[in-house]
Amino acid sequence: MTEAPATPRTPDHTSHPARPASAAQSGIWFNESLADCGTVHNIAFTLRLDGDLDVEALRRACAAVLAAHRQLGCAIEDRAGVPHLVPAPVQPELVVEPERPDALRASTTAPFDLARGPLFRPVLQVIGARAHRLLITVHHIVFDGLSMETFLTDLAARYEAETAQGDPGPLPPVPEEAADAEEARIAAKLPAARRYWAEHPPGDDDVVLPGLEGAAHGVADGATAEFRFPAGLHARLGPLAERIGVSRYELLIAAFHALLFRYGNPTPVTALDLGTRTPDQRGHIGVHVNELPFASAPEADAPFDEYARAVRAGLRELYQVRDVPLGRAGARVRPGVALAPVTLSYRRMGPAPRFPGLDASVEWQISNHTARNALRVELTDTADGLDAMLQYPPDAMTREGAESIGRHWLSVLGHLTAAPATPLAELPLLDRDARATLLTGWNDTARRYPARTVPELIAEHAARTPDAVAVVHADRRLTYAELDADAARLAARLRARGIGPGALVAVRASRTERLLVALLGVLKAGAAYVPLDAEYPSERLTYVLEDSGAVLELTDTDLAPPAADGPPADLAPPAPGDLAYVIYTSGSTGRPKGVRIEHRALTNLLRSVQELLGARSDATWLALTSVSFDISGLELFLPLVTGATVVVASESQTRDGAELSALAARHGVTHVQATPTGWAMLLDSGFDVPGVTALVGGEALPLAFARRLRPAVARLVNVYGPTETTIWSTAQEIGPDPDRVTIGRPLANTRVYVLDERLSPVPVGVPGDLYIAGAGLARGYVGRPDLDAERFPPDPYGRPGARMYRTGDRARYRPDGRLEFLGRSDDQIKLRGYRIELGEIESRLLAADGVDRAAVAVRDGRLVGYHVGAADAGGLRRELAAALPAYMVPEVFVALDALPTTPNGKLDRAALPEPPEAAAPSASDGSASPLEAVREIWCEVLRLPTLGDTEDLFDLGGHSITMTQISTRILERLDVDVPLSAYFDEPTVRGIAAVVADLQEAQ
Repeated sequence: MTEAPATPRTPDHTSHPARPASAAQSGIWFNESLADCGTVHNIAFTLRLDGDLDVEALRRACAAVLAAHRQLGCAIEDRAGVPHLVPAPVQPELVVEPERPDALRASTTAPFDLARGPLFRPVLQVIGARAHRLLITVHHIVFDGLSMETFLTDLAARYEAETAQGDPGPLPPVPEEAADAEEARIAAKLPAARRYWAEHPPGDDDVVLPGLEGAAHGVADGATAEFRFPAGLHARLGPLAERIGVSRYELLIAAFHALLFRYGNPTPVTALDLGTRTPDQRGHIGVHVNELPFASAPEADAPFDEYARAVRAGLRELYQVRDVPLGRAGARVRPGVALAPVTLSYRRMGPAPRFPGLDASVEWQISNHTARNALRVELTDTADGLDAMLQYPPDAMTREGAESIGRHWLSVLGHLTAAPATPLAELPLLDRDARATLLTGWNDTARRYPARTVPELIAEHAARTPDAVAVVHADRRLTYAELDADAARLAARLRARGIGPGALVAVRASRTERLLVALLGVLKAGAAYVPLDAEYPSERLTYVLEDSGAVLELTDTDLAPPAADGPPADLAPPAPGDLAYVIYTSGSTGRPKGVRIEHRALTNLLRSVQELLGARSDATWLALTSVSFDISGLELFLPLVTGATVVVASESQTRDGAELSALAARHGVTHVQATPTGWAMLLDSGFDVPGVTALVGGEALPLAFARRLRPAVARLVNVYGPTETTIWSTAQEIGPDPDRVTIGRPLANTRVYVLDERLSPVPVGVPGDLYIAGAGLARGYVGRPDLDAERFPPDPYGRPGARMYRTGDRARYRPDGRLEFLGRSDDQIKLRGYRIELGEIESRLLAADGVDRAAVAVRDGRLVGYHVGAADAGGLRRELAAALPAYMVPEVFVALDALPTTPNGKLDRAALPEPPEAAAPSASDGSASPLEAVREIWCEVLRLPTLGDTEDLFDLGGHSITMTQISTRILERLDVDVPLSAYFDEPTVRGIAAVVADLQEAQ
């Protein structure tokens, strides 16, 4: 049973009158007022006591310490927008209870009521006849890390006095600093702080970390990854710091910033808990810390020891302004539970205090199961060792990612103990096994395929099953024998004109069965085809013909069915190293580039996908893609090299989802390949062909769309690959109930690397640049040796002479070896100082109700969301605001009937229309009265005789308490509750007046 506490002590209001909260306490209170902070401010630690504990003496000792440190018995009262400490109606008392398995978590996650208190919760658990555990949970508004040691030291001393003979008498109250003394100290350093933050802006509100998916801001349910620094490494940190010329703390900060830099953060920033105790406040319990962001400026070639000394210098500058809260210094940082995506605290603790007759041990680090922003790092340095606890939001970061941060940090520090002058870019994050997994283990894709080319493979089926149907278009069919013979006749005519290996032949043919004759005929002649889509602009087609140097252009006239003029002549098949085709990329920027693909690359792709899909001769494929889009090569040739049938859709059918669906149903199609945009067209038209294997690629496959598509097909395979690596390079089958979409693993004889700027592999979960190597690599570009050198650099992890392709895409490895596509490098934008992935916003838009398709672009400095579907702008804004930080929510939403696409069926982002002009504010908007009232309130709170309606609150010295005071008076006089977040979006009198007017209208 739980032992009831003694009768609650009535607080002595005369001896402990109300007093204004300190600057640090005001900041915490403001954050609690701004949003639901959960238990992020709960601090917990335990004291284990083994031996014959005098429970009543401990109870008396605890009461005496609480009485001496009067803040622990306080609550927080809001007085006209200013927080004050007042005695809590019920004072904290030691509760004694038997041990419960869930007691620790229950206590650390139980919320505190700031307005009622108590804010200190001591529980003594009986865990055995001679074993007890004292569990302390306390709110950060009256406690900090060093307060733990102070409390236990005072408790031990008082316990010793209580167990001795005689009455020890009351402990004298610990004096508290007067509010005006703190304000004077802040005011004295305020000019220096303003200069400092003007020269050192706080930095970006994002971070790259292993396994971090998307933005992680604010409070969330938290998990922990804990580790202890190896004893040998811990022992070497002091000598290493001394050797470099920094403190141990500065060494740890520098190493952690170097780690963040290696993850891809060009300007690492961490929010640091900096102590603000004055000499007179040593031994005081309370919150005597100021969290401030610290940014460093690493350079890839800088030796670590030099960088660490630069970090030391930067920290010493920051220390000079540690007493001034960031909001007071005019830095435009939105308040929150953390002032940077990553926060770090470090405390050195002495040994456990001595309790007479007892063995005492302390657990200083206990999780409150709440995460703040992306990562919270807590370091506790004791004589026994250095312990680290990483708190992270499991909804946004994987456990593997969090745990790897610890491993990488230890790897960096371990290396530095031997080589402190190592350049930052060369600091090793990966051990030998992890590196081998990334470069070799997950690239173990070797397969041995027969050295056959496409013409040979098709000819084998023509000999084996001559009457099987190879190609269907409309009501016409070609058997394998007919296709092979007609192509051979065309090849003979080409050879007769001197066209053979090394020559390029342009093919501008309609989408009929004769298109296959043209392509196969060119290949049989030993030449390579250059596909031309008649619907492309004539200027582009002329450019392709001239740039490629095609010696001939085949049109429909050249492909008419030949008269039966006898069997075709036998021609030697092309060699695996001969060119198969040259295809021109879309050329969305700059001039189109001709990509040269060899036969062996094409055959490897076809064999690999055949193996992946288990493709057989009884399959029927739908060919719907423009022949000028390289993925058409798969749907045209894979059926033919496996003895299956390909149904060629006409030009008009490829643009009509209903026609395509009917065509697929009429012919019993078993395999369909399309972009996500193409699949959306099919689904919108009622596509219903049970048993279809769907391949989707060419664009990123959003999870929301994968969930829509998956129930409509029997199998769904997400494929990825650039033209330069022969159609597809990786694949992932999507299960029936997907919770994630990846691009999977490399296909046969293909290697993929995720590398940093120096071509070193990045750890699992860290974004990097995607490179592809192996059998699918193109020979290069037509007439562009400079571009070949740029895009096809040597493969540092392949055999001598091997190349790889720089895709320009961003990706990261999942812990299971699957690749996650993160978008184009050039789709990552910087807007108002924030790094933004457009794909992340598009995914959120697609997940919103009433959105069928979506795109995001930047127009005139504004983030614009485009959508197809019944959603309204207000609903979209609310949904995205609940899931994304404010800077990622589009300012404008534009509804479209359809998204613009390229002829290849991909999103044409450049063709997205300009958003409508924003309506100018009306001069008679009825805001005159709110404007006057708000102006008057601002003058009162800021103690200014007059001020302009467009002057900035932060420039006027406003801060968190200023905002709460203004909002309190607006509520009292205008009956409008202005959210505190509004002051960061509209920090002027005119802006807040407009907010007031909008809220009044909505009431």
